[in-house]
Amino acid sequence: MPTEVILPKVDMDMATGQISRWFAEEGAHVKKGDVLFEIETDKAAMEIDAPASGVLRDVTGKEGVDIAVGAAVAWIYADDESYAPISPLEGETSTKSTEGVASGGTSVPSSPVEPTSPDRPAAGHPPLEGEGKARATPLARRLAREAGLNLSTVSGTGPYGRVVKADIDAALSSLLEGEVSAKRTEGVASGGAAQFSTALAPTPVEATPPDRPVAGHPPLKGEGDVLRLFEQGSYELVPHDNMRKTIARRLVEAKTTIPHFYLTLDCELDALLALRTQINAAAPVKKTDKGEAPAYKLSVNDMVIKAMAMALKAVPDANASWTESAMVKHKHADVGVAVSIPGGLITPIIRKADEKTLSTISNEMKDLASRARSRKLKPEEYQGGTTAVSNLGMFGIKDFAAVINPPHATILAVGAGEERAVVKNGEIKIATVMSVTLSTDHRAVDGALGAELLVAFKNLLENPMGLLV
Repeated sequence: MPTEVILPKVDMDMATGQISRWFAEEGAHVKKGDVLFEIETDKAAMEIDAPASGVLRDVTGKEGVDIAVGAAVAWIYADDESYAPISPLEGETSTKSTEGVASGGTSVPSSPVEPTSPDRPAAGHPPLEGEGKARATPLARRLAREAGLNLSTVSGTGPYGRVVKADIDAALSSLLEGEVSAKRTEGVASGGAAQFSTALAPTPVEATPPDRPVAGHPPLKGEGDVLRLFEQGSYELVPHDNMRKTIARRLVEAKTTIPHFYLTLDCELDALLALRTQINAAAPVKKTDKGEAPAYKLSVNDMVIKAMAMALKAVPDANASWTESAMVKHKHADVGVAVSIPGGLITPIIRKADEKTLSTISNEMKDLASRARSRKLKPEEYQGGTTAVSNLGMFGIKDFAAVINPPHATILAVGAGEERAVVKNGEIKIATVMSVTLSTDHRAVDGALGAELLVAFKNLLENPMGLLV
């Protein structure tokens, strides 16, 4: 019996993924452990190995298309096994069973099952016109049914032309644009255009009750409500990728479920900058492919990571995560560091940063950041952590407040170091000062505890020899 190749779940938040590249073609002979394809999730790209040896057949997983976790993307036939091409319906049955998992259903074994008649509607729902004739995944059928969309009018991009969720989303978006355009045209032709007065011409608006939005706009509940405020042709629609969807979902979750409060301090950096210069000057030289290079080169951010980790060890009650039943007190300081990548950001984690030397942290951070930008991080390299650091100082940002990334209870926002006038012993002097803001989950870390943590961090930066102990 052929071995089914499925799209695996490589991230705990993953419901769908995309194959960015196949390394083996239809009919190619592969060995168990060979790299078959590269999968792109919302955070990283990972190479997936062949689960068996044999001939790769029936490659149904297309590149660049959203595929449900667990869906079959190909089959591997043993060398002595007879090959019979799968029918489109069989391929659809396999994908249907797995897409149900992605949409909250129950997993179905991959053993042969009786094909479901495409003309038979889901239980309890009468078929929509054209629904039975079109090939579509169960999730796509449900979304089309809820939206009153005729499936026969939707072009499928899935295997064998199957309609998938992305096709439904695209069709609904197109319909919304058409509806907005038609309503605008109708409004202008009738001389009314009152419904779109905000987009066409300013009109007097009566005072609005406190529970209504200002400026006469109705509540923006969906994409159509947003699009009708702008003239057709004045914008383009760029579909959200998986990373942007995950970032949006996580940020909304964080800001609506975590009671944030913020603490800000100014840290003098002159002693730290002097120590950094000395350490970098003393770095041994090593031979590389590009010639001789120092074994390490510390950045201010490397020292911030170390200081934050040591501050958490000095104030262990702040090294915690909130759960509904208990407080999770961490034994190590694992510091996530926000890294900007095309289309979003990711937070690779320096594990046990409190125990590592500055040179180790520096080299490890460079490696993680490089692989993050090429989407080559493993899930264990960006999942978890006990706190995080977000540094926008290189852009000249003086200060800002970052959003906590669950399960963390804190995140440190780091601004730019700049020369400022400070008063010392009654005299005005120039010092290099950096503002930092600690965002804190008030459920896990109270105000005084957060202040204690931030003061410990400040003391380490202003007395940086402690980072070497």
